[in-house]
Amino acid sequence: MAEEDAIFPIGLGVEAARARIVEIAAKYTLPMEDVALERACGRVLARDVVAPLDVPGFLNSAMDGFAVRGADLPAAGEKSLRLIGAIFAGGREAPEVFADACVRITTGAPLPRGADTVVMKENTRVEGEQRVFVTAGTVPGANVRPAGEDFRAGVLALTRGIRLTPARLGALASFGFKAAQVVCRPRAVLLTTGDELVAPGQPLGFGQIHDSNRYSLGALLEQHGADLIRHERLRDDPDALRKALRSAGNDADLIVSSGGVSAGEADYLPKLVAEVGRVHFWKVRIKPGMPFLCGMVGNALVCALPGNPVSGVATFLTLVKPALDAMQGVSEAPTQLRARLQQPVRKSHARTELQRARLECDESGALWATSLKQQGSGMLRGVAEADALIVLPEAAREYAKGEVVGIVPLPGWPGV
Repeated sequence: MAEEDAIFPIGLGVEAARARIVEIAAKYTLPMEDVALERACGRVLARDVVAPLDVPGFLNSAMDGFAVRGADLPAAGEKSLRLIGAIFAGGREAPEVFADACVRITTGAPLPRGADTVVMKENTRVEGEQRVFVTAGTVPGANVRPAGEDFRAGVLALTRGIRLTPARLGALASFGFKAAQVVCRPRAVLLTTGDELVAPGQPLGFGQIHDSNRYSLGALLEQHGADLIRHERLRDDPDALRKALRSAGNDADLIVSSGGVSAGEADYLPKLVAEVGRVHFWKVRIKPGMPFLCGMVGNALVCALPGNPVSGVATFLTLVKPALDAMQGVSEAPTQLRARLQQPVRKSHARTELQRARLECDESGALWATSLKQQGSGMLRGVAEADALIVLPEAAREYAKGEVVGIVPLPGWPGV
């Protein structure tokens, strides 16, 4: 048995690893804050919202037309009504509708007293200034929206743990709220490690590469609700790494690192996390991304990702994103998407594999996934050109064309 195998619990399956990291992350209790609605899109609601009033607050018209009494509607042909006034959306006064009379009305305007029906403008004709002819076909009560049709005062309108979408922000605004009570964003520190890394814009020396993970992982953190309080680019130096881990453990709720987590001579993170904190598990039966480590340093959950760019994106979406959701108390389960394989796929190993793929929806509504040629874990092009990750579960096997597989949409795919 290798030395690291004796120190750390290793080799969890993907589902077990995800369940473990979610269990740990769910123990975090992040504070709440009030955020103005115009800045609250995507934030997680911290408390249930009960409708404080009826929406709409009054009986109103669903159409442009004429407000009438249902008793005055013709059974056949057409009937002449006297036009006695008008009311528009936002209007406060209108004459009471009496027998054989009508009031011109626009969509959203309050229904005048005496009226209970709106006849669409298209079903009328107007002669002069005071005569409206209504044709048969409208039923009593038509084209009228009751008070509280959308929300009744006292009903549970929005539940804690949901993400605030544009429509949900609109619902809060309809109640008269200017701000939402949301969960504070988890504070995150991103560490990208490796002697070979150089900041974009700087010249490359022999054996050096630009630090792309700072931007792909940083963007993923912010897109999924984290407040990225800082990024550090670190050399493969145990003292520098130890210092950075301790500092981040004091400042952050989540530490995400990239590189230095495998079993090479310069991969110091597994032993350093164990030294200054605790390792929950190391290595997951997943391709790409097997060296993923989950631990704790200070107050911060540690997610140490492999340095290869594709491995970083794959393990982030598979394991870090669920942890971020759990930290924020997200109550909505992610939609499980599936697609049919556009071509046969041969899987020759036992680990869960995440293959980069393009997606296409055919005329019947079926979603098809085409595995890309660029499947190397260091090939960013494969992710940049992909729409999703195909999920091939554990065990070696042959997948036939048309077989249904799970998919993980990549950010930027329509609807994500």
